[in-house]
Amino acid sequence: MTPFTYERATDAAGAVALAAGRPKVTYVAGGTNLVDHLRLGIVHPEALVDVSRLPLDHVRRDDGGGLRIGATARNSDLAAHPDVRRDYPVVAQALLAGASGQIRNAATTAGNLLQRTRCSYFQDVSTACNKRVPGSGCSAMAGFRRMHAILGASESCIATHPSDFAVALAALDAEVVVLGASGERRIPFGELHRLPGDHPERDTILEPGELITEVVLPALPIARRSAYRKVRERASYAFALVSVAAAIDVEDGTVRDARIALGGVAHKPWRATVAEESLRGAEASEESFRAAAAAELEQADPPPDLAWKVPMARNTIVATLRGLAAGGVR
Repeated sequence: MTPFTYERATDAAGAVALAAGRPKVTYVAGGTNLVDHLRLGIVHPEALVDVSRLPLDHVRRDDGGGLRIGATARNSDLAAHPDVRRDYPVVAQALLAGASGQIRNAATTAGNLLQRTRCSYFQDVSTACNKRVPGSGCSAMAGFRRMHAILGASESCIATHPSDFAVALAALDAEVVVLGASGERRIPFGELHRLPGDHPERDTILEPGELITEVVLPALPIARRSAYRKVRERASYAFALVSVAAAIDVEDGTVRDARIALGGVAHKPWRATVAEESLRGAEASEESFRAAAAAELEQADPPPDLAWKVPMARNTIVATLRGLAAGGVR
């Protein structure tokens, strides 16, 4: 076991101060992902800074009518919150689709967003993995890759992001509030996570020592008609093969607006902007939904053994939109 020190922060500024200038310091709250990685030998921090007791477990309205979610709000509490269930059902459904009840009771908002890939080669230190050891190669390229990417992958990495919650936030234009040594900044959610490129070891654009303090959901009437659909190999406690977070606004049979994001298909939650643009002004019909899904997935470049993910993603998009257009989820 790699030795490390443990320090507990009492406020966000104190946590950032403890991490400043120490690149091998890791924040810990619920620990549901980090503890696994410590046991597997994937990460070797010099110090852990405990942020679990920071006063950041709030879920409250902001002045613009949106919702501010504290970084340490527990997944189970957030999924059960009446404002979330009523105004952002896609968020509640995505949270409940993830992990198990016990894990949701411990897992936090920020920790969920910062989950690392569940690629089996990333989690096996005896194999080559550019995400774990930059420049070592990617064992998944010629190995088992059922859970891997069909969009936005590179020659360095074809891993996918595991979070369900993050897919819902990507569809809703959320923002992430971050505190660092240089002060506070707000990051549009779609910019938080990275595609792999030549540096798959970097999951996000966060700088060393930066701490997520809040997630802000905008006031978004379309979000009341939203849903999350997840295709997985068993009914619970399984990561997505493909998932879809969607919201739709239909008036007189015409789609006025749509928000769609995909999970299980890319290194980051994939915002389906091509499909959204295809739908705006189109008839709310099966034909339009299929055309929009097909247009989005023209970008897919799966290896032969992952070609089945393209029709799976297309059919999942269509099924989700069909259910929402009919007034619910089927």
